[in-house]
Amino acid sequence: MELVDKTINSYFDVWLGPRDPRVKGWLLLENYTPTFIFSVLYLLIVWLGPKYMRNKQPFSCRGILVIYNLGLTLLSLYMFYELVTGVLEGGYNFFCQDTHSGGEADMKIIRVLWWYYFSKLIEFMDTFFFILRKNNHQITVLHVYHHATMLNIWWFVMNWVPCGHSYFGATLNSFIHVLMYSYYGLSAVPAMRPYLWWKKYITQGQLIQFVLTIFQTSCGVVWPCAFPQGWLYFQISYMISLIVLFTNFYIQTYNKKASSRRKEYQNGSTAIANGYTNSFSSLENNVKQRKQRKD
Repeated sequence: MELVDKTINSYFDVWLGPRDPRVKGWLLLENYTPTFIFSVLYLLIVWLGPKYMRNKQPFSCRGILVIYNLGLTLLSLYMFYELVTGVLEGGYNFFCQDTHSGGEADMKIIRVLWWYYFSKLIEFMDTFFFILRKNNHQITVLHVYHHATMLNIWWFVMNWVPCGHSYFGATLNSFIHVLMYSYYGLSAVPAMRPYLWWKKYITQGQLIQFVLTIFQTSCGVVWPCAFPQGWLYFQISYMISLIVLFTNFYIQTYNKKASSRRKEYQNGSTAIANGYTNSFSSLENNVKQRKQRKD
């Protein structure tokens, strides 16, 4: 395994250049192998889990879901707060910020972004809970793609560009996750479900997040600084892929449901109208028949 790690590391060093020495020896960052293995195991569970659960009763998981979602809500809130304060302390430039001019604030950002990277591993549990509860319809291509790629992407980010311009997307995403995991935590309590109305707006917020990240990342391309350009182009490409997938999800989930409800309403209205017309016609016929009999 050590030989494999050395080979992979030397390949990455040639391909991407020297790593940031400030994260040397940090948990899970020294070698890519653990992150890769976690990702492969995740995909195997996504594939085999529903097969295993096919003939089994779904698990409730209600209590642990409340604790899990509350924990991720608090972690996301912590990361959002620390990133915002770190950016302000370091006087980060919105348009382009390199990875070495923020002083001690850079180290604060790096420490928080490590937690952000690690949270992507924790979030694999989102999918595992879907499997245990047999909510397989929620395990979409978007869901698996997003979860499987984020852990890997942030391993590379943490090793080569762990601060500077990398902060923006993580900051927005942490804020969205405060809303999202608080929603899921509350939805695990049946009594709260009738009062949860903002799920649709969370998806809208995610789409706005991707657009803003593309805009801010593009600023670093137009007004460049010492932040590596290749990372900016990659982030723009990845955000575009998420916009495409999330837009499709939004249309399938919300627009089609609204259209279906409108059709049901229209069909119901037509049935009522037809019922009224048919009753009126029947009444007319009865009157005519009576008149004929009377005559």
